[in-house]
Amino acid sequence: MNVTQDLSFIALISNAHLIVQLIMALLLGISLTSWTYIFRKMFAVRAARRQTIDFEKTFWAGGNLHALHQSAGSNREQSGALARIFEAGMGEFIKGKAAHAGSREMDAGAVLDGARRAMRAAFQREMDALESHLAFLASVGSVSPYIGLLGTVWGIMNAFRGLANVQQATLAAVAPGIAEALIATAIGLFAAIPAVVAYNRFSHDIDRLAIRFESFVEEFSNILQRQSR
Repeated sequence: MNVTQDLSFIALISNAHLIVQLIMALLLGISLTSWTYIFRKMFAVRAARRQTIDFEKTFWAGGNLHALHQSAGSNREQSGALARIFEAGMGEFIKGKAAHAGSREMDAGAVLDGARRAMRAAFQREMDALESHLAFLASVGSVSPYIGLLGTVWGIMNAFRGLANVQQATLAAVAPGIAEALIATAIGLFAAIPAVVAYNRFSHDIDRLAIRFESFVEEFSNILQRQSR
């Protein structure tokens, strides 16, 4: 009489060893969290890129800097990262000029340095926000396969230990245990591959945004330097 064993995906998981099931549950939780951060980061980077392009068009259109500063300050959340960097630098520049308004000679270098420092501080804050959760994606990409491999090793060990009580060891006897164990590696790869791809993509996009931010800081500093004379 031939007994057909149920080797469906759900059956293999439900029949797996408790330790292997816990590892699978951990990997599924990591994968769900990873996908949550992937979608959130995707929308955040797209919004940052769009807001940066819009602000650059408005800035280089040649409008009034004071009006642009007021607009960026009143709409800080919707204006974007580059607008907040501009708002920080322009605000510090206006404060510096106001502080030297009563003196005969304005220290243009000190005012410009203050504006540049304010923009660099705003730049670091914006980059920290854009890079949030990237370290988690990198950790998922590097650690998840090893966690899955741990479940696989444990499951295979358990399968071979079960053969000790069998008089005749056959492939049919050991196959379900090995299949259960290999699912842990599959889930680990399922969690790791999207995380690695997303991390590389987001790192590239954020680096490009950082270059645009740094270029704007230098170009805007030159504009402020001409205005401080």
